[in-house]
Amino acid sequence: MPRPFTPKVVTGNALLEGDVVYLAADGSWTRDLARAELLTDEADAQVRLIEAQARAGEVVGVYLADMAEGPDGPEPTHFREAFRRAGPSGYVFAKSTS
Repeated sequence: MPRPFTPKVVTGNALLEGDVVYLAADGSWTRDLARAELLTDEADAQVRLIEAQARAGEVVGVYLADMAEGPDGPEPTHFREAFRRAGPSGYVFAKSTS
C-alpha cells in the first residue's frame, strides 16, 4: 500500500550565489521559505519539479522537500531542510572571502 502524499516545496540552490531557493506560486525563486508554494497534490508537485529542473540556467540541485503547513507558510519536517533554511554553516566566512 503506497504511503499518502506529504506536502512539498520545490527547492534547490541559486546557480550564481549558491543560496537556498524555493519556488513561489508565481514561478519566481525566493530565498524566503514562507513565500514558497506548498504543493499538496502529487501530480502538481511532479509537474512543478520538472518545470523547475528545466531552468538549469538559474538553479541547480532541484528537488521536492517534505514540508508541513505552518501558520506563516511551509515549515520543514526534516532536520536537513531546517538546517538548509538557516543557511550554510560557513556563510559568513564563505561570503567574506570571495
